[in-house]
Amino acid sequence: MSLRTRYEFTLPRGYVDREGAVHRHGVMRLATARDELEPLRDPTIQGPDDPRLTIVVLARVVEKLGSVELVTPHEIENLFAADLAYLQDFYGVINFGTQEEFDAFVAEHAELAPATQTAPSATSPAGDAAHDDAPGQAPSAPSAPRPGRSAIEELPAETR
Repeated sequence: MSLRTRYEFTLPRGYVDREGAVHRHGVMRLATARDELEPLRDPTIQGPDDPRLTIVVLARVVEKLGSVELVTPHEIENLFAADLAYLQDFYGVINFGTQEEFDAFVAEHAELAPATQTAPSATSPAGDAAHDDAPGQAPSAPSAPRPGRSAIEELPAETR
């Protein structure tokens, strides 16, 4: 039996690149101690409570995002808030959770996945999920509240 070290994911909305292509499917690997410690040596990171630390760590462990082969902090910074929150939760469950917690997370998010449409409407930003990683608008986020997060946390004034 071997240890699973890479996990596929599907973002709720998707990363939209400069050409307008939407990238929803990706691969994240398990984090190493180096992945969590090395960013603390980055002079732009002010310490373990710096919000940018999450961005840098995720850029290290997300190996692929749609057709983007090299994921950098730039791509992670430009994710929609719902996608960033999803990746944070996904990171937590694959690195610190049990197999049962992972299975529950995947099942829960599969239920919350946005419905696909055959054509985008003028009032909805949703796109057709069958054309993932193609130019167009990102699909809409699930309408149900995110489990485990009651609100966006306010950043302390000194970190703004």
